[in-house]
Amino acid sequence: MLDRVTGMQVFVRVAGLGGLSAAARSLAMSPTLVTKHVAALEERLGVKLLYRTTRKVTLTEAGKRYLEGAERILADVEEVEAATGADHADVRGILRANVPVSLGMREIASLMPEFARLHPSLTVELGLNDRVVDLVEEGWDVAIRIGMLQSSTLVARKLGPCRMIVCASPGYLRQHGAPATVAELSRHPCLGYTLSRTMGIDAWAFGRAGDVVVPVTCALRANNGDALVAAAVAGYGITYQPTFLVAEALRSGGLVPLALDHPGIATHDIFAVHPATRRPPAKVRAFIDFLAKSFGPVPPWDRDLNPAG
Repeated sequence: MLDRVTGMQVFVRVAGLGGLSAAARSLAMSPTLVTKHVAALEERLGVKLLYRTTRKVTLTEAGKRYLEGAERILADVEEVEAATGADHADVRGILRANVPVSLGMREIASLMPEFARLHPSLTVELGLNDRVVDLVEEGWDVAIRIGMLQSSTLVARKLGPCRMIVCASPGYLRQHGAPATVAELSRHPCLGYTLSRTMGIDAWAFGRAGDVVVPVTCALRANNGDALVAAAVAGYGITYQPTFLVAEALRSGGLVPLALDHPGIATHDIFAVHPATRRPPAKVRAFIDFLAKSFGPVPPWDRDLNPAG
């Protein structure tokens, strides 16, 4: 009895190439053996799967139904085999990872030596920018994104939380006083991040769901969070930033967290996204798993830090 899985593979190749001889060449089989596999399928199923002419073959209605099921089954077989061997997969080649500038410089780049030790045959190319890149069009294997994800065909995995906090320098607070409510922020010079949809240049969102929106006037606008943190430490105004950006300044006393009447928005998680495939490459899985483990439920920048917000 001929092998059923091989028979499915042969049939799918015949259907895809439109001929028995072409399928035989691509499978390194004799035309006779290909014909026997197809004939065995038809005999076992009791239906005709192909219309044969001297030039090509076409699918019958039964053949079309069988092709759809066979492709699904063969894909499942491949996925099971890939999953079984995942722990032993050889992670090699070049991984192109696009990451936000500040998170990449502060938190991800410093993790790369350990990642390289675990996967010495892999080269990582970090692309640092804060715009939303097109992974497929620009050839990125994976991207790290912060905040609410837009609907897309990408697969996303949460890597960790990203808490938001409002803070200002001690000097600024001595001179201007500290706001006690989010509404009072409209009377203070604020520092706005131009690339954010929720912490932008004219309104900031508060509440765990981001449903409390407060108008603000930005004395400084920038497309980089580190620039805004530096301006805040210098006393320029009030900033609303992720804790990974302000943790160092909070610990040193350069910035002070503000206790307001609404908490910071809680929808700014950190995600890894990659193009949708039945199973991503081993190098992508390894990178995402490594970052998820490194960040953990409480990411490194939030450990021993309990700021307001």
